[in-house]
Amino acid sequence: MIKKIEAIIREEALDTVKDALRAVGIVGMNVVEVRGHGRQGGVNLQWRGTAYQMDMIPKIMISIILSDRNVEKTVDTIIAAARTGNTGDGIIFVYPVDDVIRIRTGERGGEALAYQDDIDQKKK
Repeated sequence: MIKKIEAIIREEALDTVKDALRAVGIVGMNVVEVRGHGRQGGVNLQWRGTAYQMDMIPKIMISIILSDRNVEKTVDTIIAAARTGNTGDGIIFVYPVDDVIRIRTGERGGEALAYQDDIDQKKK
């Protein structure tokens, strides 16, 4: 079975998370800048002596499509790399994916997904 992981993390955690994922063999991902808030409901800021509420916080959303065998490793890696222990660290969603088709080759399902271990095997 194929899954989609969506991780919404702090902007400053992106490079750490990308490097950690690459280190465990996860090489394909999409990254999008998003705005939102969770339980914290936003933050109170002050600018030039005036306080204001910022309720839509800038975040990064990482999307990764992978097989079941890599889900727990990927989730654990994201948590370890993105966790600060403070409110606003983020959230991870895991969804089922019906199919994946690589446009260039027409490969479907797991064959359409590239992982570092697959890439390493092809080099041998």
